[in-house]
Amino acid sequence: MANPDTLWHRRALLGAMASLAMLPSITVDAGAQAVVDPFALGVASGDPGTDGFVLWTRLVGVRAEPLQAAAVVVRYEIATDAAFRVIVKTGRGLAHPERAHAVHVEVAGLLAGRPYWYRFHALGATSPVGRATTVPHVADRLRLAVTSCQHWEQARFGVYRDIVAAEPDLILQLGDYIYEQSYPGVPHVRDFGAPEPRDLAGYRQRHALYKTDPDLQAAHRACPWLVTWDDHEVLNDYAGLANREGLPPAQFALRRAAAYQAYFEHMPIRPSLWRGRLEPRLYRAVDWANLASLSVLDTRQYRSMPPCAAPNVARNVRLDACAQAAAPSRTIMGAAQERWLSGRLAGERCHWSLVAQQVFFAPLWLDGTRQSTFSDQWDGYTANRDRLLTELSRTTVRNSVVLSGDVHSFWVNDLNGQGEAPIGSEIVTSALGAASPPVGRFGDVSRNNPHVRFHDVEHAGWVRLDIDRRALRADIRMIADREDASSIVRSGGVFVMPSGARRMRKA
Repeated sequence: MANPDTLWHRRALLGAMASLAMLPSITVDAGAQAVVDPFALGVASGDPGTDGFVLWTRLVGVRAEPLQAAAVVVRYEIATDAAFRVIVKTGRGLAHPERAHAVHVEVAGLLAGRPYWYRFHALGATSPVGRATTVPHVADRLRLAVTSCQHWEQARFGVYRDIVAAEPDLILQLGDYIYEQSYPGVPHVRDFGAPEPRDLAGYRQRHALYKTDPDLQAAHRACPWLVTWDDHEVLNDYAGLANREGLPPAQFALRRAAAYQAYFEHMPIRPSLWRGRLEPRLYRAVDWANLASLSVLDTRQYRSMPPCAAPNVARNVRLDACAQAAAPSRTIMGAAQERWLSGRLAGERCHWSLVAQQVFFAPLWLDGTRQSTFSDQWDGYTANRDRLLTELSRTTVRNSVVLSGDVHSFWVNDLNGQGEAPIGSEIVTSALGAASPPVGRFGDVSRNNPHVRFHDVEHAGWVRLDIDRRALRADIRMIADREDASSIVRSGGVFVMPSGARRMRKA
């Protein structure tokens, strides 16, 4: 008999790909002119390679509403300078209404390891100028900005000003880019102005709202992004097709397909990852020369049903002595993604091996008996975690670091193998802009979890990673007041992993 999780997943793929593969219109609005700024959602670049990157924008109408037009011709220019004195590449594409007039351009043929500037032209208007970079063939340093979790109603996004000022090579966003739900008990600094999205129009509207934030737009213009989703891009705590409302898989698949389509429409992701495929694929890699490999995972789409839960139900709950969580057949990654990552680590040639993913990876015990954990983290899929730790123990992997988000708090954790042998470290970034977890949510952390080197559950912010051949340095960047876009951002501590040490230490 086929695995029920596999059957659920197949149903989801049918719904998702039917939407993503929708045939574009052939009618072109050749003479259309904008009456407002059609580039009000900004521009972005992402998924850089040695010879190019992805460029993104989306044309909109009044008040960032969907553009009322047939397909529109969009031209782009790429230059070696911000003033566009030396234009090295031009091209054009069509913004189709079936894809919300979003434009994704996969650029190739550029020089490695250098910055470029880009802009779009459409409907008689010109977009803001964005800056993108290509990946170098040889690299001695890399600066990453690691972010996660930005709730529109709970925070301003002024933290991005600190990120832009740091001039990172790449911004790594680990999920919960949007939030689908409001939290009435938490103070609001602004409102969604719309009900919780449940269909394609609703998710498009939510993404468009986020893209109007000026600080988020500035960060997208500053450098390329590498993104992955977590749960709030669809529905809090969902796992595969299990969901907190207990909807039948076939019914929830329709909502998930709509959310997935809106996500791809609004992110600077290579369209070759999702158009014309049997499944919308988000796991992928960017390797920064031979300095650092960066494997980006999708730990939502392929999950087994949550352990010790009712059929079709997925909620992040406390597990107490749940034997199902350790079942070897359970997966948070899915078999194909596990094979892909295993192949990358087996052939590793880079000095640093970074695995970027969404949820808390290390064990997080809530009691002294090590029986209580949370279901939504890797603690609900411990056999899959053990398999990945084995992969990270390969002789080909010299320095391994797992990058995580989701829990609205900062953590630095040791990753240990059998016999507590050190394998690497985990760095968990807090929410860029969202409420802190309830007091006492994680229990007596220090007593129950000796592998936790640092944790802060009170501040929002981001993590700056500076990597060279000698060490990886993690600067925990904390904002004083998440509700104030101009609030001071300070360092909450710097942790260093010297090459070969396999553990972080306080600088």
